[in-house]
Amino acid sequence: MIKLNVKNETSRLRAVVLGIANSNGPTPTEEQAYDPKSLEHIKAGTYPVEADMVKEMEAVANVFEKYNVKVYRPELIEDCNQIFTRDIAFVIDDVFVKANILPNREEELEAIQYVIDQINPKKVVRPPEEVHIEGGDVMLWNNHIFIGTYKGSDYKNYITARTNMEGVQYIKDLFPNKIVKEFDLVKSKIEPRDNALHLDCCFQPVGKNKGIIYKSGFREESDYMYLVDLFGEENLFHITREEMYHMNSNIFSIAEDVVVSEKNFTRLNNWLRENGFTVEEVPYAEISKQEGLLRCSTLPLIRD
Repeated sequence: MIKLNVKNETSRLRAVVLGIANSNGPTPTEEQAYDPKSLEHIKAGTYPVEADMVKEMEAVANVFEKYNVKVYRPELIEDCNQIFTRDIAFVIDDVFVKANILPNREEELEAIQYVIDQINPKKVVRPPEEVHIEGGDVMLWNNHIFIGTYKGSDYKNYITARTNMEGVQYIKDLFPNKIVKEFDLVKSKIEPRDNALHLDCCFQPVGKNKGIIYKSGFREESDYMYLVDLFGEENLFHITREEMYHMNSNIFSIAEDVVVSEKNFTRLNNWLRENGFTVEEVPYAEISKQEGLLRCSTLPLIRD
């Protein structure tokens, strides 16, 4: 049995589901693009190729091995993008929440069924249909749960809006003793530099009391200020619009002092090192063209 335990984003990682990039399927058409960044690369002819993405994911798997993390991988589905395991499910405390994802991604969940079968069935939940919520929008900070959402009346017109207010309410009901705080995120179907696909595209805690943040990812300044007040201005690393586009806030913590980051994030990685972090640099620039990075392709199951 897998005894789930995830209370925050940075405690020592013991078990994780890491996506796979094999048999990733043909380059999507413009109509099939889920997000503006993928669309941009499809149009430019720079959409990532499978061999490069497989190499990038293996680099991450090697880092996990170095730190003795138990790694589960999805079973292979032919011609299916199975990189972003964070979208399909997430763990809060000892509860495994299956996400209500875009309908044509349902088989991605089936590919990790062998992992779910090792979890106490009483601890596996599936929200009702009207609840939209994806793991990239759910961020744990001990007694806090931060959730990215989109409050615009045009929610249903945005394929980039992945978590609705019903999703926020569902988590509030499931965890009545936690402080659940939602954040209204900026969405765009056409300009990736102005689209916070998930909360982890514009914010993520690191270490014990620090965080990476992109101010313009929040539709309301008060939401941004909530995090500034909670973490303290001096503990936040502010990223630029271009750094947000390259997904600098979407790194991944193995421990409170160990972070896996993209090797091109020079300014961020220097700041992390200056603040006492060990930075495990990996190449991930090809995968990032699909508007997802290291946090998106990991589903933590156990942290100490």
